[in-house]
Amino acid sequence: MSELIEKCTLARDAAQKLLSVSTAVKDRALDAIADALIERTEEVIAANELDLKSAEENGVRKSMMDRLRLTPERIKGIADGVREVRALRDPIGEVTSMWTRPNGLQIGRRRVPMGVIAIIYEARPNVTVDAALLCLKTSNATILRGGKEAIHSNVALMKIMQDAAYAAGIPEGTLNIIEDTSRETATALMKMNGYVDMLIPRGGKGLIKSVVENATVPVVETAAGNCHVYVDGAADLDMAADIVMNAKVQRPSVCNAAETLLIDKDIADEFVPVIFGKLQEAGVEIRADEAAKAIYPDGVKDATEDDWYTEYNDYILAVKIVDGLDEAIEHINKYNTKHSESIVTESYSNAQRFLNEVDAAAVYVNASTRFTDGNEFGFGAEIGISTQKMHARGPMGLEALTSVKYIIYGDGQIRE
Repeated sequence: MSELIEKCTLARDAAQKLLSVSTAVKDRALDAIADALIERTEEVIAANELDLKSAEENGVRKSMMDRLRLTPERIKGIADGVREVRALRDPIGEVTSMWTRPNGLQIGRRRVPMGVIAIIYEARPNVTVDAALLCLKTSNATILRGGKEAIHSNVALMKIMQDAAYAAGIPEGTLNIIEDTSRETATALMKMNGYVDMLIPRGGKGLIKSVVENATVPVVETAAGNCHVYVDGAADLDMAADIVMNAKVQRPSVCNAAETLLIDKDIADEFVPVIFGKLQEAGVEIRADEAAKAIYPDGVKDATEDDWYTEYNDYILAVKIVDGLDEAIEHINKYNTKHSESIVTESYSNAQRFLNEVDAAAVYVNASTRFTDGNEFGFGAEIGISTQKMHARGPMGLEALTSVKYIIYGDGQIRE
């Protein structure tokens, strides 16, 4: 607990000092971080090997090992992401609007930092860099608390960023990581009122539930990704097969991977044998309803009610045949986590209805759900994918990490 108090205090002090740090200094620090990540790649790989060894000994499944693994290529990708954020416009200080009242007062809205942002996350060590650099670019101090699975990697990455950023002129205490990975410390971080201005959880359903139920500091809720692809009766089936395979197989362990496939009954007889064969060839376990299984029973398991709710993060896909667009939308809105949903269709009207009526942070027409990502959206990186509707929704880039203050210019006005 002493570590938590110490680092929260450092972050609080640094947040005040960051208000006077220029964009040029922040960008210089980001350049230095990108360079340091490349120069100290072997140091990161060595730390990551410790995490991978521990994960293997603890029986962590293959798909989750992929999320944990760092390679020189992935570290270069992380460094490239730092440079992309560095190149983005700094939102801090931007006056988004200004107007003049009849009494002569000029009133404006200016973007300002949140202050101290805490992030509790699981498994993926790249989040350590993404979160830190986005907070740094927006003049926020940050307190990171990753999972025990990636603790060696996270600490190594943080040390590299601290060394580079502080040498470039960023106030010490801006970047912090909690090395105590106990549940008690995580719960205590959720209650650090007076220190933490915003808490963002990134991880599975259990983590999100714990934060929402226990936090007394303001929380931006992110959610697990129970994402769907609906193949409409008016779909191009070759396109549909490509999208389904990408959404499920390209990287099944991440939150924007598809977990349920819905197929219109009008094209099921033609599409089911094709897509089931491709999925099985890729090693995907299929759990289907009776209608789909009747068309292609070989090696297919029965889907249960629980399967419609499940985020597998694995080579498993639930499949259901639906009676048109209405049933597809109803199914998605009942079972989804409001993350990412896709329709494959050549029908303009069906596409527009899907966009309008599906309740999710990202809704696609004729594209894979795998694009729900800060980098893919042009944000350079993301600090999380918000599935709530207040303040921020979808991939959270720089602007999502800012608040506003009103600035008022007068020339002696008094209120009567």
